[in-house]
Amino acid sequence: MAWTGLRDDTIVEGLIMTAVTRTDADFAFAGLDTPNAPPPRAAAAGPDPLGPLAALEGTWKGHGFNAIWRPHHPANQQDRFLELNMTDETLVFTRINGPIPNRGLAMADIDMFGLTYMQQIAESSTGAGLHIEPGIWAVVPQTSDPSEPASVVRMASIPHGTVILAQGVAEVHSGGPQHIPDNNILPFFFGSPAPANTDFNSVAQTFPELNLAQATTFRFVAPGVTQAIVKNPNSVLQSALQASLQGTSMTSRTFLHVATTHSIIKAGGGTANTAFLAASGNPPGGNAKATQTEATFWIETIAGTGGGPDTHQLQYTQLVMLDFNGIHWPHVTVGTLVKQ
Repeated sequence: MAWTGLRDDTIVEGLIMTAVTRTDADFAFAGLDTPNAPPPRAAAAGPDPLGPLAALEGTWKGHGFNAIWRPHHPANQQDRFLELNMTDETLVFTRINGPIPNRGLAMADIDMFGLTYMQQIAESSTGAGLHIEPGIWAVVPQTSDPSEPASVVRMASIPHGTVILAQGVAEVHSGGPQHIPDNNILPFFFGSPAPANTDFNSVAQTFPELNLAQATTFRFVAPGVTQAIVKNPNSVLQSALQASLQGTSMTSRTFLHVATTHSIIKAGGGTANTAFLAASGNPPGGNAKATQTEATFWIETIAGTGGGPDTHQLQYTQLVMLDFNGIHWPHVTVGTLVKQ
């Protein structure tokens, strides 16, 4: 895969490659007080220490949609450019052997358990590289100081110059399907509330790039992107889920919801940016600073048909809020992937 960072109407083709990041097979954590590292986990009786994250382990491949408002230079022409992509994706999760120790003083040490991952996203029509993301998912036990419930955490590194720590909750349910809510990519000014989907037409009066019927040089639209998708990016997930359940049913689902804000877990989470993104810029706030991230993942088990094996499907929707020039610009990515 080759990076392109699509510029207006220029696309460079790249090579899609398998994405993997993992520790050595014989690596396992051990502290100074426990010098003998435990062996890699064997198939033993008892609950999996990964808990709800155990279903992530393995390689997933699929498709989705990406929408991003980018700063446009020089700003005296227009301050933004809207990029709309249909995507191909590979997401690989690898178990970390043994517990990950967290040292406590206010309370006893805790152990987390986790997986490394590598996410790779490319433009479907050209193979142009859009995104890579190495990171870790981990389960965190309930704690007394701070007083927090059991949670999950996603620690991600984004090569454009942002790192995120998003913490939240996990739920495991039988049956399905779950409800996937609508969402939008409508910009809004600092100090104003986020608009609802029903505000699309009025917001498009200020930001005409949202209207695909209106020609503009400040937008890229990949083949397959429709006005319905622009109005509700989660419609890509809703349609994929409906198609996957034709003639069968969902037997179980795991729900993961994490955020960098303190809306779920009171104390944890946040974003950090390189100086280029974090600086005020000229005009003020001119570079795309990532200020918050919220993501929901559904791990779905879909019953096989005709005596065939079950299908394991991963769907997710993610919002990264990019702030520049006094406006919040929603960057939304969605995907539906199948375990290989």
